[in-house]
This record gives sequence, C-alpha cells and structure tokens, in this order.
Amino acid sequence: MLIQIRELELHPIDFEEELPAGSIDLDPDLRQSSVLGSSGRAQLVQEHSGHRGKINDIRIAGSLHTKVEMACARCLEPVEVKVDRAFDLLYRPQGADAGREELSVTTAEAEVSYYQGEGLLLEDALREQILLALPVRAICREDCKGLCPHCGKNLNLDQCACKQPVEDPRWSALKEIRTKLEN
Repeated sequence: MLIQIRELELHPIDFEEELPAGSIDLDPDLRQSSVLGSSGRAQLVQEHSGHRGKINDIRIAGSLHTKVEMACARCLEPVEVKVDRAFDLLYRPQGADAGREELSVTTAEAEVSYYQGEGLLLEDALREQILLALPVRAICREDCKGLCPHCGKNLNLDQCACKQPVEDPRWSALKEIRTKLEN
C-alpha cells in the first residue's frame, strides 16, 4: 500500500492490512511464516522550516502481528518467533535536512526516517518494524544441546560417534603450566 502525500493533504488514511505469509522479504535466513496483520493511521504533519516553507512529514502509528521463522542459534533447526509490536513513526522527505550545519543529533531526531518521491510504502515500514522486533538469537528450547563441534551432528536428535573432544593446540602451553604447578 502506497501512502501518498497528495492524499494525506486531504485527510488522514486509516489502514488495516493483511499480507499473506512470505509476502514480506525479510532476509535470506528469515521467513514470514504467518499472515502479517497491521492496522493504524497515517497522517500528514507539516513542519515549518524557516524561509524554505513547509516540510511534509508522514506520521504512521499502529500495530502489527505475525510470526517469523528463523534458525535456532544452537542447533540451526527452525524456530517460530511471534512478533507483536506497536509503532509510532515519523518519515521526512529525503533531502529535507540537507544544507544544515553538522550538529549533534538529538534523541527525537534519531527516530526520524526518510522517504523518497510522492509517498511511502507501508510494507517497507512494516518490514523495518518486524526486523527491529526480532531477537538477535532465538533458541528452540532452553535445554537445546546444539551441534557437535567436531562432526556437526544435531545432539538433540542423537548422540554423535565422536569419542573424545579434540583438544585445541592453542591451549597446550597453559596445560603444561598447570601440570607443572600441580606437581
């Protein structure tokens, strides 16, 4: 859904969108595994900017919910993560802040994003919010054993045939010191 400035100049736009599973391209390692439901309101916020006149900012406030499939950080099996997020976003035309002196950015200014052209794709804003809501690492279960560091077998499914853990030769010098101290 394209949120256009010329339509926002007439009235705010209420939206209630449902996007089918897989319709939002997140990342090669992530997959939208359920319907993405979103609802909210887009409105025009006109900001007066000195001699330049008005800047047409787009404010989008709403919420979204979906599920995303990602790999377990320990065993690489798929994990489904539920995403429920409320958002209140401000988008400014790209280049609207150009020409200003370089100043430190305030917290409020750090939360401003930019759009190009005559409007903003709602799907782009939703994609960004989903990615921000996802954990850095997901684990399939608390007692996940992960993969064998030697053969790569998933230890949750079966014990591997590796007899002993292979020692890292980089630790051999410390092992020698420990042996000397114990004797």
